[in-house]
Parts: sequence; structure tokens; C-alpha cells
Amino acid sequence: MNESNSRLHKEKVIEQALAARTLGDKSAEWFLFGAFAAYSPFLTYNIKKVPVTEGLTNRENPWIAWRTLLSDLNDRKLTGNDAVFAVESMSKRFDSDEWNSFCAPVIQKDLRVGATLKTFNKYLGNTDLKIPVFECQLATDSAKQEKKMTGDKILQRKLDGVRVVVLCIHGQVDIYSRNGKKFENFDHIIPQIKRVLPVIQNAMSTPNFVLDGEMMSDDFQTLMRQAHRKHNADASDSRFHIFDIINYGGFMQGVSRVKQSSRTDMLHALRVRIEEEPNLVVEPFLRVDLNTGEGIDIMHRYADECIAQGYEGIMIKDANAPYECKRTTHWLKWKPNITVDLKVIAVEEGTGRNVGRLGALVCEGVDDGRTIKTNVGSGLTDNDRDSFWNSRNDIIGTIAEVRADAVTQNQDGSYSLRFPRFVRFRGFDKGEKL
Repeated sequence: MNESNSRLHKEKVIEQALAARTLGDKSAEWFLFGAFAAYSPFLTYNIKKVPVTEGLTNRENPWIAWRTLLSDLNDRKLTGNDAVFAVESMSKRFDSDEWNSFCAPVIQKDLRVGATLKTFNKYLGNTDLKIPVFECQLATDSAKQEKKMTGDKILQRKLDGVRVVVLCIHGQVDIYSRNGKKFENFDHIIPQIKRVLPVIQNAMSTPNFVLDGEMMSDDFQTLMRQAHRKHNADASDSRFHIFDIINYGGFMQGVSRVKQSSRTDMLHALRVRIEEEPNLVVEPFLRVDLNTGEGIDIMHRYADECIAQGYEGIMIKDANAPYECKRTTHWLKWKPNITVDLKVIAVEEGTGRNVGRLGALVCEGVDDGRTIKTNVGSGLTDNDRDSFWNSRNDIIGTIAEVRADAVTQNQDGSYSLRFPRFVRFRGFDKGEKL
């Protein structure tokens, strides 16, 4: 895989390995298993430092024992010093080359072959080694969804924070972004969740479940910086607002058939106990029937109240719908203004008092099937214009959240925004949104 940086070369290696595995080649079998074990977001080994060996040769390379070790680490049958000792002992049973270049990177969840999960799944997608993709349920804008704005609905505040998904597996608590990247800077949240694990496990009748919610702070931009900071992070003022609970098996499979109202009711049955912890919040809700005039009136009053309290708007959730790990109309978002997430493709220098600093961000992206391109020159402070212009090369490719009054269509059929205003940048990496 590392003999060439060519994507086509790497794909060819994966394709050949799969063909060899079909013919019974054990080396190919272990290579593809290792890729699955390294890339699967649902497998975690909780080992920060893996020993490197030198000069070990002619070992039996006990692959089956290594696979058992991975399973025991993931299931938390081995933890703490026992886990460290087990990994160190296993390292001495392998040839140094095999251990250092393959086994250890798998345990560290970084195969270091310059290929993505998507690249592997291009060939493994129809096999038992298809690598699961970390996804959560996403909402659709309620605009143009009038037919969905009917029936039994659950209303909640639309929060403006960092979306987090918390996997609670065999007593281990790990916090992830919506894209499956592990957050390391919410250490104050983890022990609080662990203290309420027994009561949730009892209610769910399983030791394994998933909490979905939003990490909130008084200052969004500070929260974003602290969320992915590698050193000296301080996110201690952040609060975890929980708005859904899903069985782990359903989350792994991409759909939980337990209906929304049952999941919401279960959370609220546990609310008093959960909120004994200072940084845990169970999101309140209203249940309405939008087939009635009274229900519609309640929804509008609730939306007005949420806006007045500083929230973005409201969430409108189908009370009878499952949880599906994709964007669906089961969850609708309503906001007085629209917001879209667009990629910065260029920057323009300002004129007049803005000469020598940023005048506008040139942004482009697809929203609801429409390709939008617009210049965003409002919503920027003087400090923004100076700092963004000084780092303009780094800004290209980032995702900007842009607020506007509406999407407009140009005479040539393309789309733009009416009165676009810059809100913030989002994401860990270029092109990624949190």
C-alpha cells in the first residue's frame, strides 16, 4: 500500500487482497481484517501507547491470539494495567516487522497506508468485512416540507452548539463528533455520564446504548476551539444537552426501530436522576398534534418563545418515526432565517476602508439539491477582516456557516442568497462540519 501514493495503486492492492482472500490466502485475510479493525469507528481499544519491538524474528505470529486480544480490549475485558501488560506480551510473540508495521498501527486505530475508509469499502462493501460508517440522524429544513408538518410531533429547542454522539459500551464512555472523530477534551462530562450509567442501563435493559445531543457553552467559538484543541484545553464550562437515546445495535446497523416518542419518554423518565449531574441536561419537549388548530398555535407560540430566549429556532420531530443514521424528514428544523453551510472557494480584498483586508468570502455549496454560490461580506467584524485576510490561504476550503433571509434563483437558473451574513467557521478540518 505504501509503495506508491497513487490512489489507483492503493485500490489495486485492496482489490488483489480481496481476490486472494477469496482463494484462501491467509495473509490477505489478516490484512483485510486489520483494515476493518483499524477503520471501524465502533471498535476502540483504549491503548494510548503501543510498544515497539526490535530484532524479533522467526516468531509464530499468533494472528488468532491477536484478534482475541483486540476483541478483549474492545469489550473492556482487559483494561488498565492488565491491558497494557497483555499488549506488551503480545508484541513479543510477533516478528518486529509484522508487529511494528501492522499490528501496532491497528491497535492505535491508524493503519498508516494513505487510504480512507471509503477506499476500502469500494471493494469490501459487499463482503462481511464492510467497514461501518459512523453516522447519526440529521434534520431537514422545514421549508417546502408542508406535507410533513402534520400529525403527532415532538417539539424541542434548536440548539446552537457542537453535535456529539456518546457511545456507552460495557461501562466505557467515549464522546464523538457527528463525523465519528473522538473528542478528548470533555473529560468532565465522562465521569458524570458514568455515574448515571446503572440507571440508564437498567431502563434500557442493556449495558450498551448511545446518547445523542449537543455540547453547549456560553461562547460557541470558544467551545469550537476547545473541542479539538490538543493541548491546554479548557472546556469545563460546557454542558451536554441530551435529546435522544438509541440502542447500540440499532445505531450500528443504521436504524433503531424504537419510535421517537418512546425514546423521548424514556429519557424524561430518567431526567431527575441524570440532571443531578451538574453538566448533564435532558432537553425538554412539547408534544402536539399538528392536524389541529390548537397544535399549530402551540407550535408557533413555542417557536416564538425559543427565539426570544436566544435559540436558533425549534426542532419538529415525528413522534412515531425510528432513528435513522442519515438526513431524513423525521426531524425538521425551523428557523426564522435560513442558515447554510458553504465552502469558502476564494477570498476578495475589500475596497475603501477595507483595502488591505478581507472584503468578502466567496462561498459555494449544495443545499437541498441547489448549488448556491454567493459573496459573503456582511457579519464580519474589523478583527475578522484583518485576521481572516492574514490567514486567507488557510481559509480556502473551510466550511462557513452563512445566515440569509432566503435562497434566491438567478436569471441563469443558478442560486444565491438574499442578504447573506457570515456566522462562523465550522469543523476540525477543511471541508468538514461539526
